Amino acid sequence: MSVDTRREAEGWRRRGLVAVLAASASALALALPATAGATSASYVAMGDSYTSAPGVLPPSPTAPADCGQSAVNYPHLVAAALNLSLTDVSCGGAKTENFKVAQHPDQPPQFDALGAGTEVVTIGMGGNDNNLFGTLVQGCTEDDYGRENVGAPCRKQYAGFVKEVQAEDIGPAEEALREVHVLAPNAKVFVVGYPEITPKEGYCPPGIPWTTEDLTWFRSIETKGNAEIKREATNNGAYFVDTFKPSIGHNACEAVGTRWIEPIFGSLTGVALHPNATGQEQDAYDVELTMLKARVR
Repeated sequence: MSVDTRREAEGWRRRGLVAVLAASASALALALPATAGATSASYVAMGDSYTSAPGVLPPSPTAPADCGQSAVNYPHLVAAALNLSLTDVSCGGAKTENFKVAQHPDQPPQFDALGAGTEVVTIGMGGNDNNLFGTLVQGCTEDDYGRENVGAPCRKQYAGFVKEVQAEDIGPAEEALREVHVLAPNAKVFVVGYPEITPKEGYCPPGIPWTTEDLTWFRSIETKGNAEIKREATNNGAYFVDTFKPSIGHNACEAVGTRWIEPIFGSLTGVALHPNATGQEQDAYDVELTMLKARVR
């Protein structure tokens, strides 16, 4: 069996498992006494561009244009699969501060969407705090472009910055999770990590013009960040959704049809180093599976 055939089969198995679990949840619901006037659970999705999915068509007709929100991002797919009533306030470029502070004139603070009636919350946030993601993408491209594949110029320049930013981000992230529980005391909260963006080993200058060592270094930053997100979720009464492990081998250095993240050069969505439609589908699968295990229905 070829690699592509195995991956296709894996995809079908994953989708089949979600269908089985969803059917089991539906069967359980049928077995329970009916409640008069029962409605879909209220679901609020918050986050940055890895949640809003800019460039993944079609755009959401109900979201501010500034946010680049897709009608088929993972919150919309999860809501459709699990019959949830969705309020999606995710927005490209959002930072943790935008939970409390308006990001755009037509995009209120994301916490405004929460309330006592909120039953399910997903959060995918943190990569933009202190401009970490944008600084590294621009900085690594400027430092590495046109160089021989030797050393880690970007790491040399930005290692101190990354260490400082990651330390500064812990407090605000934990405070935000505690506030979610205050604003939505009846909600199950799911914190969604980030998928694999660059490979553990490799070199792909046509798509990402960084040295092998800098690609590996960027990946290590992401794995550390995901570990911190998981710790914060676990310590603050939330479920962690791991999208990194399932996405290994589908990073932005892979070919069209295999990658779930688009590269810097040649992005099919027009948005560099962000999930494509398949990436959003796979994130939706990971979120759905975690929600079903947590008995969200």
